[in-house]
Amino acid sequence: MITIDIIETRVRGFIADIQHPKQKKKINMNDLEVQLRRLLADYFEMEGYSLFYRAIETLQAEGQLTPIQNNQFNGKIPALPLFFWVNIKVQTDKWDRLEMMKLSDQLFFSYYERHPEWQTKDEWEHILNVYAFLQSGQERKIVSVEERSLELFGHEKFLLDGDSFPEGKGFLARIGVSEEELKMVNYGEPFVFWMKQGKEIKDIQRVLIVENLSFFHTSVKLLEANQLDYEPELIIYGEGTKIERSFSFFFRMFPAKNYLFYYTGDLDAATYGIIFRLIEKYPDCCIQPALKMYRKMLECIDQRNDQKQGQTQNLKYRDAFFQWFTEEEQNRLMQLWQENKRIPQEVLNIETWRKWL
Repeated sequence: MITIDIIETRVRGFIADIQHPKQKKKINMNDLEVQLRRLLADYFEMEGYSLFYRAIETLQAEGQLTPIQNNQFNGKIPALPLFFWVNIKVQTDKWDRLEMMKLSDQLFFSYYERHPEWQTKDEWEHILNVYAFLQSGQERKIVSVEERSLELFGHEKFLLDGDSFPEGKGFLARIGVSEEELKMVNYGEPFVFWMKQGKEIKDIQRVLIVENLSFFHTSVKLLEANQLDYEPELIIYGEGTKIERSFSFFFRMFPAKNYLFYYTGDLDAATYGIIFRLIEKYPDCCIQPALKMYRKMLECIDQRNDQKQGQTQNLKYRDAFFQWFTEEEQNRLMQLWQENKRIPQEVLNIETWRKWL
């Protein structure tokens, strides 16, 4: 005879399999019951649902499950909410405090004391790997973040921002270790650029960063015809937001000195963000919007179109961009903003450029 103990044991097993030490998981009660019925052939004969219901109530009382109150139910009697949160797994095995103290000459453990849910077996293994590295860190050479990440954590993307390894994000901050201590650097991505013919690297002073590919090619033609605003010695193809990752590569290629960087892209929310995140990240560089080009684009306001879906409309970046323009120009820019419109950079081409010559 099937007892509640068997039902409860099965349900607890399902829940344990999906419990996570750092984040809640959502579970569908009907899906869970279907899995249970597949395992128990005489589920219906033994009134399995009533036992299932009692098992869920028990787990809820223990704090393992929390109902999601959205007026959706499982369609059974007695009814259960259709969805529950599977709560964070309570960590039962804590790290040995003596072992933590042995490593505290190089690492910090205050975060783990405040957040014991991070005291996992995998996290401890990562910590031991880092500690072992630090013992001989002075003798090591500088490598890329990806190369060091593979060595210490078994995967080259562990320390990179992204969804692949959520536990890796913030790991160094948790233990109080810097990238410099691990002898690694996050290399900037190479970018496509064009140097004006007849110029050498030492001649570069003015740099134009172009957001879109079409206008990059247009800019090259205009530059070689001596018709491009600012007369830059170098044009960089920014590739949209990629320039935020690749900009640091500039300083590996070109000598250290004071450059003038002009940025040109679409007249839209995404561009405002790119420009001012670059300014914020590189405060020692002279980076500013290419106003002459944006003013030309404003003259083409009749070619405006809808903002791209999913763009974040950040008011801080918008206001920082607008302040570069006259009051009349700001009114036109605000009109675009309020209409949720944009002016694509492609309004500037070889043919339209003629009217400004």
